[in-house]
Amino acid sequence: MKISSVKVWLVEGVKYNWTLVKVYTDEGITGIGEATNWMGSPIVTEACKHVGQRIIGEDASRIDYLWTKIYRDLHWMGQAGPVLSAISGIDIALWDIAGKRAGMPVYQLLGGAYRTRIPLYANYWFISGEGSPADYARQAKLMKARGFTACKFDPFAHTSYFYGSDLAENLGLTEAQKDLAMERLLAVQEALGPAFPIAVETHAMLNAPTAVEMAHRIEKAGINCMWYEEPAGPEFPDAIAEIKRRIALPVCVGERLHSRFMCLPVLQKRAADILMPDITRCGGISEMRKIASLCECFNVSVAPHNPNGPISTIASAHVMAAVPNFFLQEFIATDVAWRDEVIDKPLSIRDGFFNLSDSPGLGFDLVEEQVERHPGVTIPRPGFYV
Repeated sequence: MKISSVKVWLVEGVKYNWTLVKVYTDEGITGIGEATNWMGSPIVTEACKHVGQRIIGEDASRIDYLWTKIYRDLHWMGQAGPVLSAISGIDIALWDIAGKRAGMPVYQLLGGAYRTRIPLYANYWFISGEGSPADYARQAKLMKARGFTACKFDPFAHTSYFYGSDLAENLGLTEAQKDLAMERLLAVQEALGPAFPIAVETHAMLNAPTAVEMAHRIEKAGINCMWYEEPAGPEFPDAIAEIKRRIALPVCVGERLHSRFMCLPVLQKRAADILMPDITRCGGISEMRKIASLCECFNVSVAPHNPNGPISTIASAHVMAAVPNFFLQEFIATDVAWRDEVIDKPLSIRDGFFNLSDSPGLGFDLVEEQVERHPGVTIPRPGFYV
């Protein structure tokens, strides 16, 4: 079964563009994938087109071979970034093809299901207002009413950094900004109740002393902190490990770790309690499965990063169905109106769970005419980290 063509689309999403992929074969079986990576989505889209051309005529069943070939052929471009996103999108599509060819869902090909109801935590539930504690609390209640039992947000957003503008001095916060972040957290926790877990995002936008100070304040305030996310950037695994040793909150990193090769040093340094690889960045289904196995060797849970499009949600869920050390999967609680229009049936989201079916492959297809009705925005819009 030879790959005959690859199509790539840049599609507008609620937070940023999606890069969607479809691989066609000479036997008529097709597979869908996603390579979304913000903010350079036009670059990622072009990388997908280039990688797609490189695999024309290849055997679609040689998934691991093609992953390794592309990675090694283009390794001079670096270990991360657009190349890994392109590999991710193609890899997801090839697994979809393999499942359809076998007449089995992808999670069965990965070894069978531990679970088919995938628990989700809500992100991007805070989309209106001026960023006041009351605005966050109001929207938190609406999110909980939809059945979610955990959530994430960045209480430092709207204060210390903006897209396209200057960062705060040395990634620090003023006392007023620190107080506002705590007021937001306290308001959300009060709105949700003390038993409701909140993951606290920092986007690696705090310097180490500030990250440690705020973690101590969060703990002292009694916030039910599910994890403290990215207290330092992925370039600094030693710094993450040192911060982790100095705080009591669980630490989660991984959205910017592309491939098992980048994850290994973080695990070896015991820098994370939870790893959050992103299936559209880390190398697709193949690599997320390998990363999960690697995490298992260090007794670390996996919670996929997923502020992406619908194919990312579906593919991540298939991998998480088939691994023992799954924790929770991220989900964009407020999305564009056409999210379920670009796929051939709606995502089965009920009471904070994504329900996988036993349909072959990923269980979905792209509706190409709908995809083409929502072209991506190639110039980033001003906004906030969320």
